[in-house]
Amino acid sequence: MTMANVCPSDGASLAVHAWPCTGKPVADTPVVLLHGWGSDGSVWNRLAQELRERFRVLAVDLPGFGDSPPGSYDLPQLLAQLAQTLPERVILVGWSLGGMLVTAYAARWPRRVAQLVTLSANATFIRRPGWPSAMPRRTFAAFCEDFDADPAAACRQFHGLQARGDNRERQVLRDLRKHPVALGSSWQNALRLLGELDNRRHLASLAVPALHLFGERDILVPPAAARAMADACPGARVKVLPGIAHVPHYSDPATTAEAILTFLDLHQVEKYEIDKAQVARSFGRAAGTYDSAAALQRRVGEDLIADLARLEGGAGPRLVADLGCGTGHFCERLARHYPRSTCIGLDLAEGMVVHARDHRPEVRGWLCADAEQLPLAAGSLDLVFSNFTFQWCQQLPALMAELGRALKPGGVLAFTTVGPESLRELRRAWLRVDRYAHVNRFESPGTIRAAVASSGFAMESFAVEQCIKYHPDLKSLTRELKNLGAHNVNQGRNVGLTGRRRLQAFREAYEAQRTDRGLPATWEVIRVVAVKS
Repeated sequence: MTMANVCPSDGASLAVHAWPCTGKPVADTPVVLLHGWGSDGSVWNRLAQELRERFRVLAVDLPGFGDSPPGSYDLPQLLAQLAQTLPERVILVGWSLGGMLVTAYAARWPRRVAQLVTLSANATFIRRPGWPSAMPRRTFAAFCEDFDADPAAACRQFHGLQARGDNRERQVLRDLRKHPVALGSSWQNALRLLGELDNRRHLASLAVPALHLFGERDILVPPAAARAMADACPGARVKVLPGIAHVPHYSDPATTAEAILTFLDLHQVEKYEIDKAQVARSFGRAAGTYDSAAALQRRVGEDLIADLARLEGGAGPRLVADLGCGTGHFCERLARHYPRSTCIGLDLAEGMVVHARDHRPEVRGWLCADAEQLPLAAGSLDLVFSNFTFQWCQQLPALMAELGRALKPGGVLAFTTVGPESLRELRRAWLRVDRYAHVNRFESPGTIRAAVASSGFAMESFAVEQCIKYHPDLKSLTRELKNLGAHNVNQGRNVGLTGRRRLQAFREAYEAQRTDRGLPATWEVIRVVAVKS
């Protein structure tokens, strides 16, 4: 571990520990770690060793902790000092008090934060009305009094509470007690801030991809807080680590790092461009096999039509467009559902359009077109229907703007797409082999919701569903993806040959995820109905 000072030399700079990346960096954006109360940046050493294979890692000492001089714990001033210390754009990982601070930082400067991860960090450390899953206020007040009277004894008690119940309780306790206890006012002020912080409003509206990790046996931040967090911020990921108490990075740094790296890989900070020519070729070749493999797509599309039926009123739409119509199944289905309408099918893949035209005689209109550049007049459409297509578009805001242009005022946009949890098992297996983009990147539910709202649409319904399909073997899964045309089309993919050893390592990594039902393949399905304002 080395030390670096990345803040101007103004006498109040925060100390920063630095671990250079040992492999090929995934991105220029560093991972920044912020410790909890009663420790310092050295608490991250084991976790940093796991993360530095893919990222440059920095750890900040809070004022008065570790090698940082005493400083203010007024929240706005502390956040400003962190902003002065940190690089312009970072991935933030915070534990306990540090987790609460990085959440407040991400709410204050969302454009400076690529992703956010919290460990054992509650929305509020003490109980408040509407948030019972936290420490009782009297218990916290009694601890503050104990610390004022005898800091060393209070810290020993605190270390015991942090480790209690952990599978590795004794080792965690020994590690925690290596940290020196300071007698300065910074520790009292930091403790006071821990009791004051309330991030509930920030978490509900956070515009940053977030992962919240909790310990199954944590007695300071109870597991019930994980359920409350999942309800309060549905766009975030929440995971409970089994057998772990309050200090996951001491108890099981490898498992903790795997959870973090998997999340970071799902929300890559580097955006790979989609090769649209490859998209068109892949789906064109799959025209003859798509329907035989599209059971999930059919079921989800029917759910979307049911959502539309609940919204229907009046005479119904006159002109309907099915974007990414594929083999034309739902274009035909829409023509029957709206018998007085004119339905046109559009797809980027010429092979799909030709197949649809030859096999769906009830539909008269077919176009080979890009959804992001529609060959349609402004305000010409009453309904846009799209099933499992938006993930193949390049720029979501530009797509929404184009759909807003083509729809009439009051026109309806109904679509399904997939989120970043899709094919997570496939991504996790390849992550153990190399750093190429083997699985396509998908936008998060929060990003999709924001893009719809910012483009002048009023949300009628928004649903996120986790669907897991099970396969007897890896060949069955890859055959299904091939038949669907769902190939990896990112420009960050490996265009060379994959060696036998790497393929074997990939197979073994995927087999390690086998369940009693077979090899899992998760699809995160997002279903949206919105009306143009």
